[in-house]
Amino acid sequence: MTEEILTLWRMHQQAELPAVPRDCMGELWVLDEVIGGCVVFYLDAGGTLDPPRVAILEDCRADLNRLMPALEEAAASYFGRLGALAELLIEASPKG
Repeated sequence: MTEEILTLWRMHQQAELPAVPRDCMGELWVLDEVIGGCVVFYLDAGGTLDPPRVAILEDCRADLNRLMPALEEAAASYFGRLGALAELLIEASPKG
């Protein structure tokens, strides 16, 4: 699973920031930073996240799901990949 996360993360880092609707721009960029921070922590910590970070990722995933319908193709691809990263991190982390 770590290899899949690493591959997606590298793709995400190389992707160009897409145009997004102005009304959700700030929230989307915060989600990008928070999920990215969790990815870096996970990779630096040897493939583990603590329960508070998992809870944050679950909230981020819910926020992304709410915002995705407003996004056009390039932004949906960019933030869909971010959502996939959040999902993989949640799945890879111990529960409770």
